[in-house]
Amino acid sequence: MNKIPVIFDHDGGVDDLLSLMLLLTMEHVDLKAVCVTPADCFLTDATKSTLKILDLFGRKDVVVAQGNLHGINPFHCDWRAQPKMVNALPTMLSCEDDWSLVTDMPAHEYMQKALQESNEPVTVLMTGPCSNLARALENAPDCINKLQKVIWMGGAIDAKGNVANYNHDGSAEWNVYWDAPAADSLLKSGAPLWLMPLDATNCLPISMAFLKDLSAYRSYPLVELAGQFWACTVASIPTYEFTYYLWDVMATCCLGLGDDVIDWQDIRLSVRTSEPSEGNTYRDENGSLVKVAMQANRQAVVDYLVRQLQHNI
Repeated sequence: MNKIPVIFDHDGGVDDLLSLMLLLTMEHVDLKAVCVTPADCFLTDATKSTLKILDLFGRKDVVVAQGNLHGINPFHCDWRAQPKMVNALPTMLSCEDDWSLVTDMPAHEYMQKALQESNEPVTVLMTGPCSNLARALENAPDCINKLQKVIWMGGAIDAKGNVANYNHDGSAEWNVYWDAPAADSLLKSGAPLWLMPLDATNCLPISMAFLKDLSAYRSYPLVELAGQFWACTVASIPTYEFTYYLWDVMATCCLGLGDDVIDWQDIRLSVRTSEPSEGNTYRDENGSLVKVAMQANRQAVVDYLVRQLQHNI
């Protein structure tokens, strides 16, 4: 089987860490590196979580790079603390965090180097802001020739955004809002972008019903651990009226699901970089052509996820 070389860039939230677990169950994926963006996390805690998950899967071959780029609009601190909570779970406490896997190079520089030195096109999966890839392409535009595909969980096209902040109209999604200039730069770069916006992920809420259904498979260690991870989000659920979603997990599933499960559309998009719509991704006939997931078969996604989480570790 020809494996897909992947660089995974995440920002440490519960759904990002679950995405890493899911990615490691995919036998057709060759995970080359993990970059950690200090957005929806505190960097040290999220790096520790990353290293522990790699240890759980026995993956000492994956390089981990820490980001040092910071967006304009920081995530709320209580959201950023989630990696600290998951690191306290029994399974995570039993895993080692091997810091020898962490490179001294900042994530955007390591990503640039990895792309330039790759002998084959690479897929970049991003479940946080796109700052590292955007900077790598700005510094070395030739890296675009090494990109097979860029899958990014970000944006809200026709759906309502999930940013509720001062001086904002609510039209943006957080991964774009955190560093809107980087998103604007990435779209304009011509990278082969496949965008997973809120339009497609809104059918996949993490509700108590979802967690109860998942508990039926708790005899599988990864399913049990995933349920514990998602349980860490319950404190945030009342705030959003059950709007914690399979955002990043859905984007990660793109690597294993067929096109019959996700409705991909070619749409020209632009990004607004100023108030009150900073980070808004909008249809623009003069914008960049992007593959956009507009809807998905919810049950097919959930079935795939549960199957993958029955992976032996």
